[in-house]
Amino acid sequence: MTVFSIAHLPAIAASDRTFLNVSLDFINEYKLPKQKFENTPVGGLSGLTYDRFENTFYAISDDRSEFAPARFYALKLKFSSEPEHPNLENVEVIGVDLLKDKTGNTYPKGEVDPEGIALTGDRTVLISSEGVTSKGIPPFIDEFDLLTGKWLRSLPIPQRYLFEPKKESNSNQNQISKSEPQGVRDNLGFESLTVIRDSIGDPYRVFTITENALAQDTQSDASQPSESRFLHYLVGNIAPLIVAEHRYPVEAMTPPVTQIGVNDLVALDRGGHFLTLERSNGTAGLSAKIWQIATGSADDTSSIKSFRSSPNVRSIRKSLVLDLATLGIKLDNLEGMAIGPRLADGSQSLILVSDDNFSDHQFTQFLVFRLNRNSSIVR
Repeated sequence: MTVFSIAHLPAIAASDRTFLNVSLDFINEYKLPKQKFENTPVGGLSGLTYDRFENTFYAISDDRSEFAPARFYALKLKFSSEPEHPNLENVEVIGVDLLKDKTGNTYPKGEVDPEGIALTGDRTVLISSEGVTSKGIPPFIDEFDLLTGKWLRSLPIPQRYLFEPKKESNSNQNQISKSEPQGVRDNLGFESLTVIRDSIGDPYRVFTITENALAQDTQSDASQPSESRFLHYLVGNIAPLIVAEHRYPVEAMTPPVTQIGVNDLVALDRGGHFLTLERSNGTAGLSAKIWQIATGSADDTSSIKSFRSSPNVRSIRKSLVLDLATLGIKLDNLEGMAIGPRLADGSQSLILVSDDNFSDHQFTQFLVFRLNRNSSIVR
């Protein structure tokens, strides 16, 4: 990877200036003790978002209303005031909101799978659910009141993301034709969410990536990168609309990895640069990588039903920022990621959190990084 200063960059198209010069320095790890808050077990933290005005984090639990009603928590993170050691010292749970469905009731057991969370700036949050394929319950990205958990509205989900396609009549046989598998696969739907907004009152943009490929996009060769879909929404006072969709290459599953997917993303700027968290599992245990991605030169795939029938598509470009296996610590099931506050040394923080699956053999792990950015561009 070669770094150029802006002053010596040749005249090139904006789309060729692919990546920002971004790096991460590991600061410390904090393990949240097992606990209950307002009669709910604190665990399953699968998504993270930060309110810089209130200096409060919000974390979604992926509890399918099995241990307590589906919910998200408010958290206070306390960092050291010493610039030489800006460590995370404590995490305190300060609130919980139970999600309400369209009828105003909490979600019944097993009928929701909340995984992603993002603040809108309107005292509301967006929550993504992977759906429940075994029950035919579709995925969603819905908006809820930040203080009450009341359902407010839904973002549109394209038909190709839904489990059951519309069946067409077969005029020759006078019967319903057999449908090919399509839509998000079990536990591989919308886990990631991030929002970009310029100011209160303006429309905002929402971005998400399916954890792994849709059923109609899966490949038989698991040694090849799988192909997730990246969605870009515009949300305002009028009905939310989809601006674009792109193909996102998830890293291939090479031994000892047997499972991999996109678990969260955060926006770095308004120019199509993001960080993604890809969590993996296998015989060597849990691990994760953080990638920088650039959407600027990617094709719009909104009209493509299956990537298997349209292979010649320019995908989102990605560059590895950090392989967390190099940290030298035991990693748990890392699923949430958010840009946090400035640390005591003035640097920007990036926070990761793990989903303990409500297991006594796992833990809720917070990892703190220094997010370094400078003005040079990596091509």
